Amino acid sequence: MKRFLISIATLLASLPMLAQGWPSDYSGVMLQGFYWDSYNDSKWTILESQAEELSPYFKLVWIPQSGNCKGTSMGYDDYWWFPGNNNNTSYNSSFGTETQLRSMISTFKEKGIGTIADVVINHRKNRSNWVDFPTETYDGVTYKMTSTDICKYDDKYYDETNSKWVYPTLNWAQAQTPPYELGNRDTGEDWSGMRDLDHTSSNVQTIVKAYLKMLLNDLGYVGFRYDMVKGYGAEYTKIYNEDSQPSFSVGECWDGTSVIKNWINGTGKTSAAFDFQFKYVVRNAIENGDWRQLNQMNDGNWPLISHKEENGSYRQYAVTFVENHDTQLRKDGTSNGPLTTDTLAANAYMLAMPGTPCVFLPHWIDYKLFIMPMIEIRQMADIKNTSSYENLLTDNKNCYAVKTDDKLIAVLGDVSLYTPSEEFIKVIDGYHYAYYLHKSAANTAWVSHPSGAYKGEQQVVLAAITDQDARIVYTTNGVNPTASSPSVASGEKITIPVGTTTLKAAMLVGGNVVGSIITRTYEVEYVEPSEFTIPSFCKVTDGEVCAFFEAPSTWTNTIMCYAWDSANGNANYTKTWPGVACTYIDKTESGKDVWKWTFNASDYTGSGTASMPNMIIFNNNASPQTEDLKFKNGGYYNQSGLKGIVTGIEAISAIKPTKPNCYYTSDGRFAGTDISTLPRGVYIINGKKVIRYYTPSLDD
Repeated sequence: MKRFLISIATLLASLPMLAQGWPSDYSGVMLQGFYWDSYNDSKWTILESQAEELSPYFKLVWIPQSGNCKGTSMGYDDYWWFPGNNNNTSYNSSFGTETQLRSMISTFKEKGIGTIADVVINHRKNRSNWVDFPTETYDGVTYKMTSTDICKYDDKYYDETNSKWVYPTLNWAQAQTPPYELGNRDTGEDWSGMRDLDHTSSNVQTIVKAYLKMLLNDLGYVGFRYDMVKGYGAEYTKIYNEDSQPSFSVGECWDGTSVIKNWINGTGKTSAAFDFQFKYVVRNAIENGDWRQLNQMNDGNWPLISHKEENGSYRQYAVTFVENHDTQLRKDGTSNGPLTTDTLAANAYMLAMPGTPCVFLPHWIDYKLFIMPMIEIRQMADIKNTSSYENLLTDNKNCYAVKTDDKLIAVLGDVSLYTPSEEFIKVIDGYHYAYYLHKSAANTAWVSHPSGAYKGEQQVVLAAITDQDARIVYTTNGVNPTASSPSVASGEKITIPVGTTTLKAAMLVGGNVVGSIITRTYEVEYVEPSEFTIPSFCKVTDGEVCAFFEAPSTWTNTIMCYAWDSANGNANYTKTWPGVACTYIDKTESGKDVWKWTFNASDYTGSGTASMPNMIIFNNNASPQTEDLKFKNGGYYNQSGLKGIVTGIEAISAIKPTKPNCYYTSDGRFAGTDISTLPRGVYIINGKKVIRYYTPSLDD
């Protein structure tokens, strides 16, 4: 028997280990630690300095390809693969030095964060003559790719007129074959940007295997994000993963769901894949203002996480996202289905659903104080990549509700249109989203807003996540609450005023304070009320397409405008980024410069006749800039967004009165004393015209 056991053990040891692709029942959340041209925000030193802040929320951080690309680069024109070459600068990238990279990965590991490498092996950059790849030595072994490691018909097209292959990259117009011996045909799609590697080559496979093991065992990465996996056969990802054994592997298979599934299967399920159709379903619902589309297909494709796609059996291998560096609207105006509004609602939906969510760095930078509690609630509900969900409300264009693992309900759109049963308690809400947690999910007090700096008074939800009959007692002076402290019913809100407030909250059950005390410290900045008058010097002529911008005092020189139509192939109305120069008009009473952009037909770069843009950005010659703003003709904007509309009659105020007034319609009829109860339109108050125009900054 002993000999038999030894034989079995020896046999098992001789078999290749199976890479898991992506762990089942995984509950972690990933951060994409970069965006396009994020050379400052994604520096290794900057990311490392945030490890303490990131660690409670993210188990994985995906960073740019970290090798030296011979110039400023996001890493997709990879040149050096191994450290210790090029006079020890082969891992000094656009984001920092090799020393800084190693320090960041080590610090992340200490904080419980795994680092995901961006692996670019579909193609590789050469030096000057198409085939001169670098010679590298690592761990005593020399690695060198040659012309036979390039796919046979790389960067070619067939000239039918002259019956020959043409290689435009090389300017070999007279040659039917290149002057180099090449490898075998490409096993995937051709890409003309650089040399496509022939993964049937044993030399390529040897170098890739050594490269991946170096990333894991030397630099300390825990897994890979494979770039452009449609460029080579999925079976090679299987070969590489089974050899290197990463804990995590995810591929960029940018296609429909059936193609993505086929690729996952082709890897022997040694890799997960990004759920591109999830991203597009979310975009469709938000851009079309139809929340029912969260439960619909995109162009015939259900997302990988959908229970209507293989009964949800691919959720383990789905990495969900709502934006990334390729789909985002870049500064040069290019994009691929960007998310232009309702960023928080999109993230709220993603973080409530199965799959492994990947949060986009710009979203984290801009909205971290709101994304933090979403992730905390996901953790309390113990949502996993393999969790199940149930649609609760899917037939109302204005609202959608979904329940995950019977513990968390997410409501999207007009959240007032769906109220869960009393078993669930509201824990956060915001513009177009709300979370309800089952009372049995935890046994603790809850405060919706994390500690941090906020602008304007905050309405904070206090909740008791418990099956017991409980209230929440709290203090705002830093003293521990007692049974006699102020209290609210679970799920109610309290106001955090301007200034510094230390909030402490705990559950009150049966007259006793029970459980742990939650402490939050808030720095709330005063924000001027949204009551102002648009300057009278702002004018719009008949038929004019224009917008006005009140620039911050810190913005100097010329203000630029970039406008586009996201519904018409992102047709630009201002040529290329940063757009066209605005015209200076005058100063406001407070000394702010006001600029005007007027559409010029010669600036239109779309097909057909220009109609009207639907998005706009103002910027100070590229940076700083506003957020992506919804365009309204004649709109008056400042850095926080739209503030009102200028008409051709006269300047109109956009206000939110703070005390009762008498409002009249433009034909003189009395309309009421509270503008918040009136429909959109133009009204007269104290002899002035005002506009009732809904935006959160004016109407909430």
